[in-house]
Amino acid sequence: MKKQDTQYMRQALALAEKGTGNTSPNPMVGAVIVKDGKVIGQGWHKKAGGPHAEIFALEEAGADAKGATMYVTLEPCNHHGKTPPCSHAVLKAGIAKVIAAIKDPNPKAQGGLKYLQENGVETQWGVCEAEARKQNEFFIKHVTTGRPFVVCKCAATLDGRIATRIGDSKWITGEESRAYVHKMRHAMDAILVGINTVRMDDPSLTARLEDGQGNDPLRVILDSRLSMDPSAKMLRQDSDSGTLIFCGPQAPEVKRDALEKAGAEIVEAPEMSGFLNLDFICRNLGERGLNSLLIEGGGHVHSSALKSGVVDKVCLFYAPKILCGDDGVPMFAGPGPDFMADSIELKDITLHRFGNDFMVEGYVMDLFDERD
Repeated sequence: MKKQDTQYMRQALALAEKGTGNTSPNPMVGAVIVKDGKVIGQGWHKKAGGPHAEIFALEEAGADAKGATMYVTLEPCNHHGKTPPCSHAVLKAGIAKVIAAIKDPNPKAQGGLKYLQENGVETQWGVCEAEARKQNEFFIKHVTTGRPFVVCKCAATLDGRIATRIGDSKWITGEESRAYVHKMRHAMDAILVGINTVRMDDPSLTARLEDGQGNDPLRVILDSRLSMDPSAKMLRQDSDSGTLIFCGPQAPEVKRDALEKAGAEIVEAPEMSGFLNLDFICRNLGERGLNSLLIEGGGHVHSSALKSGVVDKVCLFYAPKILCGDDGVPMFAGPGPDFMADSIELKDITLHRFGNDFMVEGYVMDLFDERD
């Protein structure tokens, strides 16, 4: 692998990142066209249903694209969807070589590199592969399993408490951490909390970015008995997203009617050991075309999600504060294992600093390996 290949692919990855929060259910993709050591065209996928990154790059390069090399973070698509196949546009423009970071895991769209190679275009893939897979981990999980990529996020004191004994939690972390959480929400298709969080905090669960352009995720509430107040803030606010409540089989019909009149969608989910079945819920969200789900708690929801095996990644924010008591609300609730060998171990750990806070990011499940 040549040094310049990595350089141009990372430039393409940076372009792809600009599509964060706007491309789902499509992947984020960036493309850079290089000729004689000079970038002559670049682009990124800006929103689902719109032109792909390769098309923007080809338009910018114009007739100079003939004989050039294209760096693209995902194999050019090879099917007719809402837009024509990019592989055909690349061939028509006269691109001499295409270097992709990863192959397309979508069976409906893959095959672009093969098509180009069969028509005389030199192809290569695997440059910055790990970075490209992580960038599109939401898309890869959904397109290969039909389920959303699930992130469990929590903010706690150093002694693991998410609220005081009376439920006060404003604020544990500082402004920098909270701003990053809103960026996380903007990037996600849905956000999930339990009914206790709704009762205690009456949250908005919106994405508030500094420029005011955040996309609100679908709000998902676990409420077995439909005890949510129809006048809750999230049902009254002006938002570009809706509220979906999962309830149990015993939920009263009269409460269902009241919440539906307030604008919520109600879906009945099976229960297991007294908790709503999160496997069923994730499958339901995947069938709706959602690539990603952010779980924000509280303690029982965090534990249930991790124990049920639906979580892919954990993001734990810690503030330099100590409550010095055993009566605060714990980050994780319910009975744990008897032996340390049965604990959930995180992999591929990364530490992030936000002001005085830090965040531990780690994967519960291995990233998908589809190299053939």
